[in-house]
Amino acid sequence: MRTRGNSSVIFYKLAITPRYKAYSKTNSKHKCALIVDEHKLDNPAWNSLSETHQRHSIAYEAIQFYDPNYCAFGGATDTEIAAKGIEHYSKLVNRFFIIGKKPSLKKFLSLKNNLVCNQMILKTPIETELHENIVALHEKKQQQEVHELVNLVQPGYFRNKTVALGDYFGIYKGNTLVAVCGERMKMNAFTEISAIVTHPNHTRKGYAKQLIKHTTDKVFLENKIPYLHVLESNIHAISLYEKLGFITRRKISFWEIELTS
Repeated sequence: MRTRGNSSVIFYKLAITPRYKAYSKTNSKHKCALIVDEHKLDNPAWNSLSETHQRHSIAYEAIQFYDPNYCAFGGATDTEIAAKGIEHYSKLVNRFFIIGKKPSLKKFLSLKNNLVCNQMILKTPIETELHENIVALHEKKQQQEVHELVNLVQPGYFRNKTVALGDYFGIYKGNTLVAVCGERMKMNAFTEISAIVTHPNHTRKGYAKQLIKHTTDKVFLENKIPYLHVLESNIHAISLYEKLGFITRRKISFWEIELTS
């Protein structure tokens, strides 16, 4: 890693890490270990809250949720047993998501949507040159700008403290933050890339590609594998991710739940 000018501008020199080697045929020991770990992506919220993000967990029997100030996501190991925990969590936030199998709900809760996503994984670093000035968004003012930009483009998902779940990076033009990308759910072996957002006035300039490259390089350097979720109907985004090397691992549901009036 090296810095240039402003200390928040970070450039990563990508090295081949043991987990990256896990995908090569010459390292069968690591390859087997990684294939075993990959099943954790079937329940990403539960496993993130059991590992790297354990401090953000609100746990009930057979289900865990993120503290809703950070992220209103949950994951269950048994959807029937988890119903009581879902009821308790609904007292903290009136709209939230359970990732994976369809949950069982109490009468005062309703299933608003089943958002079916492609879960996509990146197994090798993206081969493209970085030419944009990419800034690590650590300052309070910058993080507020992230919150505003993401909610402008994708309203309703990015909470007040979501930016604290991982590192976020952005591109400024003048004094305006025009594109961002960051990390959300994190496990020991996998990091979710999220909030890939560009201001509507600055699209089709390759900013997303630059930010995804920068962010995934950082994940590989941490000896982890990047993955993401994208609505199956978002053909444009899926096409971009496929061109960058992401492959669809599976379909996965984000069940949107809200209190009935």
